[in-house]
Amino acid sequence: MNDWLSRTELILGKEGLEKLRASKVLIVGLGGVGAYAAEMICRSGVGSMTIVDGDTIHKSNRNRQLPALKSNEGKSKAEVMGQRLIDINPALNLEVINEYIKDDRMTEILDQRYDYVVDAIDTLSPKVFLIYHSLQRKLPVVSSMGAGGKFDPLSVTISDISETNNCSLARILRKKLHRLGVRDGFTAIYSPEGIDKSKIVPTNGEQNKASIVGTISYMPATFGIACASVVIRDLTGILR
Repeated sequence: MNDWLSRTELILGKEGLEKLRASKVLIVGLGGVGAYAAEMICRSGVGSMTIVDGDTIHKSNRNRQLPALKSNEGKSKAEVMGQRLIDINPALNLEVINEYIKDDRMTEILDQRYDYVVDAIDTLSPKVFLIYHSLQRKLPVVSSMGAGGKFDPLSVTISDISETNNCSLARILRKKLHRLGVRDGFTAIYSPEGIDKSKIVPTNGEQNKASIVGTISYMPATFGIACASVVIRDLTGILR
């Protein structure tokens, strides 16, 4: 086995690897969580991916986001990640969407059909919209809750959204989805670890954000890797 995926084949077997090569995954949001999820999914050998983000790389992203380098500041997150993924797997069938997607544009993208949807959106309204319309199309979804203000990587938990606890984003998301008739049926990545409220400050300077939460380098990566693990294990039929 001389292929770059030879070690992946050793653990998944040929059949598992072929399942990944035949799969198409959508990742929406390429910040601290989504970029790591996208890279781990790419490195697993998934054959087709669509990545979506309309943001650019800022100086403040460098403490936690995969594409955030000094040399990349001001560049599109989606374009930088797209180049990186193709450099990992030149055979990847990749669609890069450099947009903040919502409403009809989001449903248009979902209508392309995917084997899995990764929700790594920070903003509540498009997050709800993506999850709801994915479930309406019977698409499997893994959704990341908030990594901000957390320190303990071993507290990160994988469960159905209905089983989440002590996570403010999950609580608000459940409430919004309940109004749409959704109470369960998709996987959430969350941490019940408490947050020191003094680590949260209001902001007027960042698009789509009412506040900034202190974040340590490894926690968004942990959430993103957990998202990728759900996708890879479900697509290959590995029990979790």
